[in-house]
Amino acid sequence: MKEELVQLIVARLSADRDALKTAFQASKNEVGVRYCAVDDLLPQELAERIHRAFPQPSAMRLMESFRERKYTSKSFDQFDPLMADITFAVQDPRVVEVVEQITGIREQIPDASLYAGGLSAMVKGHHLGPHIDNSHEASRRYYRTLNLLYYVTPGWSLENGGNLELWDERVRKNVTIVSRFNRLAIMETTPTSWHSVSPVVADGTRCCVSNYYFSPRSPTGQDYFNVTSFSARPEQPLLRLLARVDNGLRQGVRALVPQGLGKKDVYEGPKP
Repeated sequence: MKEELVQLIVARLSADRDALKTAFQASKNEVGVRYCAVDDLLPQELAERIHRAFPQPSAMRLMESFRERKYTSKSFDQFDPLMADITFAVQDPRVVEVVEQITGIREQIPDASLYAGGLSAMVKGHHLGPHIDNSHEASRRYYRTLNLLYYVTPGWSLENGGNLELWDERVRKNVTIVSRFNRLAIMETTPTSWHSVSPVVADGTRCCVSNYYFSPRSPTGQDYFNVTSFSARPEQPLLRLLARVDNGLRQGVRALVPQGLGKKDVYEGPKP
């Protein structure tokens, strides 16, 4: 199934390659974060199969803090093989090549360890606060350059919440990319690519397959390092202050202990 998925994704991205390339470059004028979105990535019946195969939240790990609330998992050995197939299809070299052509970002390396990637599910009340991603993968040899987010909940709409938001550098204004069924969102990651997921306000589960690409080339052309750093919405000034203190503490720990104190949550199973 993975090979079929790869071929379908490559064909879909290639069909709109020029339009997606134009959209990706032009989007920088909105809030400074380049992105594009591909609708109807897969045939509808296949996308619906992926949704039906998606694990229930009860089979996933709850991530809960003032920063976020969501379920995540990369325990593919416990799930329908289709979940590993769609995740790792996005990492196939043929898909990477087309994505490079769309974004203009070269020397892309998909993350087979799924460092911060994998499956996520959000239900009513879940959210992900405005943040910039950690700058590197676990070994700190490669810079994070792209997030690729594939949404698979049928009928999901703007009004449901749980949508991707891209913010300007001051986290004052944003653009929203609806987590629409069968949509692949591609966004760049840089030291200023603030993004979030709006609170889910509807019943149901917002399901997403997440992948990240890395590169030996810095997105800015200069060396830098940062941990995942949070802010808060403009109407949450006290939470912004708490996030700033939290970011400073965690950045300080990483300066003293480059690999961090906790065990890395990475995928160590066989690649399908």
